[in-house]
Order: sequence, then structure tokens, then C-alpha cells
Amino acid sequence: MSLESVTTSIDDAVSDFFEPVAEHVSDVVFYAVSVGGTELPLIVAWLVVAGLVFTTWFGLIQARKFKLAFDVVRGKYDEEGSPGEVNHFQALTAAVSGTVGLGNIAGVAVAVSIGGAGATFWMILCGLLGMATKFVEVTLGVKYRQEHEDGTVSGGPMHYLPKGLAERFGKGGAMFGKVLAVLASVMILFFGLFGGNLLQANQSYAQVASTVGGEDGFMASSAGAILFGLVVAALVGLVLLGGIRSIASVTSRLVPAMAGMYIVACLIVILVNVTAVPDAIQEIFEGAFEADGVTGGVLGALIVGFQRAAFSNEAGLGSAPIAHSAVKTRHPASEGLVALLEPFIDTVVICTMTALTIVIAKPASWAEAREGESIGGVTITSDAFGTVLPWFPDLLTIAVLLFAFSTILTWGYYGLKAWTYLFGKSRTSETVFKIIWSVFVVAGSLLSLDSLISLADSALFTLSVFNIIGLYLLVPVVKRELDSFLDFVRSRDAGAAVGGQDPEDERESTKVL
Repeated sequence: MSLESVTTSIDDAVSDFFEPVAEHVSDVVFYAVSVGGTELPLIVAWLVVAGLVFTTWFGLIQARKFKLAFDVVRGKYDEEGSPGEVNHFQALTAAVSGTVGLGNIAGVAVAVSIGGAGATFWMILCGLLGMATKFVEVTLGVKYRQEHEDGTVSGGPMHYLPKGLAERFGKGGAMFGKVLAVLASVMILFFGLFGGNLLQANQSYAQVASTVGGEDGFMASSAGAILFGLVVAALVGLVLLGGIRSIASVTSRLVPAMAGMYIVACLIVILVNVTAVPDAIQEIFEGAFEADGVTGGVLGALIVGFQRAAFSNEAGLGSAPIAHSAVKTRHPASEGLVALLEPFIDTVVICTMTALTIVIAKPASWAEAREGESIGGVTITSDAFGTVLPWFPDLLTIAVLLFAFSTILTWGYYGLKAWTYLFGKSRTSETVFKIIWSVFVVAGSLLSLDSLISLADSALFTLSVFNIIGLYLLVPVVKRELDSFLDFVRSRDAGAAVGGQDPEDERESTKVL
């Protein structure tokens, strides 16, 4: 039996197993009711309502405290000796590396293919609402994080749900929080495997196969897919061994560089076609309220826009608090403010620029996807760039690889924290997880995009149910933490204004004397 026949058999076996699973799971998770002739998945409404509630509760905090969030990122309110592993900027880039990636490149293409240009408008709205949700969950993540004897930190819904609910509601709250924490941990593992691992490997391989050797080349074969997966898996395994410090060190350099390059490329396509920009913007706004997408109507564009934006920025999932919990700070709300920048960077800026690039360039592959001939994906975005920069698909291949690599790393860290919560923190337990995680990277290049999107979406939205229940119950805690941090900011600013010692430092000095 030849190598090609063996690898093809593996390819078929993997696809045959996952495709029916994806179909059945998606039917259950995305149970829908008919609204105006369009099917509305109740789980999507759940995320929309959460964003609206938290935005209202904190008085449009995403706008009012936007500048303060940037001040915190640049270290204006840092305190020496604060517990944690990484600074605010590194925590932000580590978390952003898990969100800025193929969801922005491939996910946006899927959104505007299925929901039309109008889906872009609803993606932006979802990103703006998600800023408030992200603030709430990350504040809780830092508030209830666990510091280990070796100096490492663990955080996320598996910690703030049981601890926070026990603190607020006693024994009954502790039991309920424990149940939610276990369910959230299981879903973090599932979404990590399908969305943070398999999908990233799948779409990065798709881009490599389309630009290296063409359809008849070695990379387009099953053997090429397996080789690609093995190389990426080996690199991922090596970095994961270094923990969050290693991941943060890589992502703090990788993410800004790749995001910057990607934004510049989008701007070039947009500027070359600057005369088409007004029509593209008009198409987006008109499509948002008069959508003709495959899903049908305004509600169809809204649903697909929110689905893809939620997949991209992960607000409400409880995943980002895992990375942010490692930050060096004594004020949990300080990192909550930093985290609200994530959906803005990810969805409002990068996703919007991707959508504009596709709508302006109108590549042939987008037209085919709009007619329902395919689901689209990273190749649509690549083709859009190719209309202006024929050489850019090759550069995009590098960007896609690096985006996917950083996302796999960050979600590997998230998955590890969920794994150790469920199965215990030991060297053996962690090693088993890292082996499993690396093996799944190989499988990603063998699956179809449709199956992966279904499985990832199902795990993602199920996770949001368990996490957001806890967020509603713990939101008063977040309000207290925000008030405490704002008091600290006012005292620090007052000390700087008079050119004297920070009042907080002065009180500490008095205690020592």
C-alpha cells in the first residue's frame, strides 16, 4: 500500500467520524425559534442580551473608560511587587493572540459569504457590546485567581464561579458554582480542541496548500496535510513546555507585528480602491437592514454577524480571563479595563477592515460562496488581497501561519488550565494534555471547514451559557472592584498632580514607620 493511499484512508476516517458528530451536536446547541420567517438560535440571543445588560449596568463603560484602559496598558498605574507573572501589555497580547487570528481572516469571510455585506454591521455591534462582557469576566478572573507555590497563577471560570458564588451565597452557591465550573472546564477543552486548535491548523493548511504548489502539488495531498500538521504540532509542543511566560514572550512580539502587517495590507487594498469605499459602506449598512444573504433577511445577517463576532472575540466565554489572570496587579478591575480593548481591536478594527477589503475587492471566490457553492474561508480573504497585491497571498500565508500558531499556543494554555482543574495539577497530567493537544494539531489539516465551524460554534456557545449565568450572579462584585480601582486611580492622579508622593505609597510608608 502506498503512502498516499494510507494518508488518504486516514483523511477519510477522520472526516467520516467528525462530520456526523458535528451535524447532530449543532442541531441540539443551535435550537432555533422562527421569528419573522427566519430561524433565530436562542443561544445567539443569550449572548446579545448579556452584552446589553452589562453595557447598561456599567453605564457604557466601553466608551467612558476607553482612555483609562490604554493608560493601564502602558503601565501608568503599575505597582512594584504586585503578584502575578506578566505585565498588563503581555497579558493583553497573550489574550489577543487567542482572539486575533483566523477568526478575523477566515471567520469574516464566512460571515459576509453567508449573511452578505450587512453581517459586518452586526459584527461591529457585537464587538462593542462584547467589550462590557469581557470587562466583567476578566475582573472576576483576576479577583478569584489561584496563586500556586511555584509562582504560577491559574484563573478563569473554573475558579471564579465556585469561589465567587460561595462568597456571595454560601454553601449552596459553592455547590452550584462547582457544577458550573466543571461544565465550563469541559466546554473550554472542547472549544479549545475544535476552535482554538483544529480550526487554526485547518485554515492555515488551506492557505499553504493554495499558495504552495497549487491543487496538484504535494502540499495539497493527504501526505502533505499530515506533514504540515506534524511540523506545526512539534513547534507547538516545544513552546507549550515553557508555560505562560514563554507564550507571552512569543505573542507580545508576534501579535503586534502580524496585526500591524495585516492592517497595513487591508489599508492598501482599501486606498487603492478608495473611490469604491462609499459604495462598500453603503452596501454594509443597507445589507444590515435589507439583507439578501443566504440566511435571509435582516435577522439572518444579524445572526451570522453575531455568531462570527462571538467566535472571533470570545466575549462571554470565560476563556480570556485565563490569560489575563496571570497579570501583575493588586486591582482586578484594572485588568478588566485592559481586557475591554480586546473586542475593539479584534472585531471593531480588524474584522471590519477584513470585511471592507472583501466587499470592495469582490473576489470571484466570494461570489461563488454567496451563491451557496461553498462556505468560503481564508481563501476568499486571500483572493481579495490578490486583486490589488498579486504577491500578497504568499505573505498572507506567513501571517496566517503565525496567527494560527499564536492562537493554538494561547488556547493550549487555556486548555491546560481547564485540564488541570478537572484532572489535577501534576507534571504527568500536564504532559499528557500537551501530547493530546499536539496530536490534535495534525488532525486539523485533515478535516472539512464545515465540520470544524459547526463543532467549534457548538462548544463556544454552550460554554457561554455556563459562564454568563455566573457573570450575572457576580456582577455586584465587579462593581465594587471597579469603584476600588477608580479610587486608586484618583489618588494616584492627585499625587502626580501636586508633584508629591502617591497617597497610596505614603500610607504604606507611614505603616512601616
